[in-house]
Amino acid sequence: MKQKNLKLCLLALGALAWGTAQASTLPDLAKASGCFSCHSIQEKVVGPSFASVAEKYAGQPDAAADLARSVQNGSSRKWGRAAMPAHPNMDPAEIQKLAEWVLTLKP
Repeated sequence: MKQKNLKLCLLALGALAWGTAQASTLPDLAKASGCFSCHSIQEKVVGPSFASVAEKYAGQPDAAADLARSVQNGSSRKWGRAAMPAHPNMDPAEIQKLAEWVLTLKP
């Protein structure tokens, strides 16, 4: 597991170092991190769509930080009965970037 996370970090850093646009690397990071196992951009899967999350948190102060905490620590009862599992092994900086990206999506 640690080796996989290290590879993901190196991949993300390498893409940024080569000047790849952040908009294209963040969906790749979300996919590599397993986010698309439970979420999609526009459709509900196990959890809400990323666009629905963006809509719910729109205009809220500290929305990115709140989302990042939910990813890092897990959460329950925000979107129904399914709980968001904790992701304690993910890099907090990557989680923050993913949270900020989610908030840019439109329904």
